[in-house]
Amino acid sequence: MAVNTSFDAIIIGVGSMGSAASYYLSKRGYKVLGLEQFDISHEQGSHTGQSRIIRKAYFEHPDYVPLLEKAYKNWKTLEWETGQQVYIKTGLLYAGNPTNEIIKGVELSAGSYNIDLDQLNIAAAADHFPQFRFPDNFEILFEPEAGFITPEKAIRLYANQAEENGATIHSNEKVIEWTKDGSNILVKTDTDTYQCNKLVITAGAWAGKMIPGFASKIKVTRQVVTWIKTKNDGQFELNKFPCWMIGDDDKHGCFYGFPLLDTKKFGEPAGLKLAHHFLYQITDPDNVNRQTTEEDLKNVKYCLDKYLPGAFDAVLSTKICLYANSPDENFIIDKLPGYEENVSIACGFSGHGFKFASVVGEILADLAIEGKTNLPIQFLGAKRIR
Repeated sequence: MAVNTSFDAIIIGVGSMGSAASYYLSKRGYKVLGLEQFDISHEQGSHTGQSRIIRKAYFEHPDYVPLLEKAYKNWKTLEWETGQQVYIKTGLLYAGNPTNEIIKGVELSAGSYNIDLDQLNIAAAADHFPQFRFPDNFEILFEPEAGFITPEKAIRLYANQAEENGATIHSNEKVIEWTKDGSNILVKTDTDTYQCNKLVITAGAWAGKMIPGFASKIKVTRQVVTWIKTKNDGQFELNKFPCWMIGDDDKHGCFYGFPLLDTKKFGEPAGLKLAHHFLYQITDPDNVNRQTTEEDLKNVKYCLDKYLPGAFDAVLSTKICLYANSPDENFIIDKLPGYEENVSIACGFSGHGFKFASVVGEILADLAIEGKTNLPIQFLGAKRIR
């Protein structure tokens, strides 16, 4: 292959993690090429949809909390550098049976790291959040410092900052293959071939197709996100209605949602956003059914009828996003086994990764430049799934 351009580092996938990695590597003086097969940002993968919850009382595992502390700081740094707001504080309401894994996990993380967490009885919850109706046996928790990140805006800001630092970002250029060539890596796209010493793979739902040995490890699922028209929009506006997560006794995963957002400030779609977080339909990222069916909306309507009675008026719009699920639903952030000198990976974010993008970018820069990081990612190593 004829090599036209050499770089210190090439990043495959300039989405959530890749845009941040491009920023941190270029900030440290590396000559960076970011390759994205779609636009920056786009609706084909995992980061579409206007808002992503950020929270510290992490029910998935307490080991994530130190990374979240750093992520919050890094998001604030991005805001300071760009003069743009990407983190919106709304608070987060958690609800579920006291034995539900969400409630138990939130309390464990909050207790382990002294995270501010309020406990509400049913009467107090009804007083503060009258939009909801919860069973009497539910435990209600509120995390004041939680909120959401604006994903498309954050990605574009990181990509723009990377370019200001001297990075080269190519959108709509698809990587066909990469190979090791002596001490370097060759990356072939549909238009050119490039060379680098360090390769970073942040390919999202396409990670299984880009990382040797991972095709059977990363399960891609089709997920539906819904925006509805409510019967009383005033009850659900930002600053009147929080982000929320509900662990239902009869459904896997959890339901979650956001306040109603002003499209003039936050962009489309209009409406109240909610979804069901669970592993839905396995799919091929290159062949996704993006038409919404009545079956897709069944769980959302179940949630609305049970927990937000009287709110629903009509479905305004839906989007299909993709989860790239690891076998244990924890992230995979590491140097690639067998290619440790040249290749770092971040994948398998399993539908709960975006809030970490600001710290994952820093970690990937550490791994590429130093070969290690001081941030606590030992529990996210790649060898656990081999």
